[in-house]
Amino acid sequence: MYIADAYLGLMRVGRCGGLAEVVATEADGLPFNFLNGVDVDQETGEVYFTDSSTVYQRSEYMLVVLTGDATGRLMRYDPRTGNVTVLRSGLAFPNGVALSADRTHLVVAETSSCRLLRHWLRGPAAGETEVLADLPGYPDNVRHDGGGRGGYWVGMNRDKQWAESGTTANSMSAVRVVAAGDATNGTVVEALRGFGDATVSEVVERNGSLWIGSVDTPYVGLFKLASLPQCRG
Repeated sequence: MYIADAYLGLMRVGRCGGLAEVVATEADGLPFNFLNGVDVDQETGEVYFTDSSTVYQRSEYMLVVLTGDATGRLMRYDPRTGNVTVLRSGLAFPNGVALSADRTHLVVAETSSCRLLRHWLRGPAAGETEVLADLPGYPDNVRHDGGGRGGYWVGMNRDKQWAESGTTANSMSAVRVVAAGDATNGTVVEALRGFGDATVSEVVERNGSLWIGSVDTPYVGLFKLASLPQCRG
């Protein structure tokens, strides 16, 4: 298991547990400053992760948004060589990251820009980054939806309007985004509301339920999909 520790770096815990070991602390001579999202290619063992800012640390995460900082990086760690490769720099608060089911691209939440990016790993567009979906709020982590539906659950930390009106009982908490077939752009097909001032950071779907976490409050929520208040589109 790999851990993107915001302060200590990229860490690994063995199959039998035990003390986590630090496997990487810098890329291209620049130390990690605010590690955030992580996903692992189950076939190659390569690890994809984000460094949200080279200026601000985890305790100052709101300043990354408020100052327009765009020093974030998307990276890959190769456990066979120990090398870290910067795949993309100049990102505005890169956050959660998920490897696509076919392993051709990464989906990355760019929090400050309120959007999902798609970074191609394979194919004719390999190395290129494009906008996958514009979102109605500030995305945090990205996880595959359940049942092989081909979409992603995205935790929404706040609505776009939070600076003006704050969070309310009807604030956006999560969205499910799908890019069907070879579609260039993703589409928000579900939007979940009604969690109040939850500042949702992650949504994981398992067996018809959503496990929900928060970046600001110490809780883990468990909700049945069938009982969640939701609106389509």
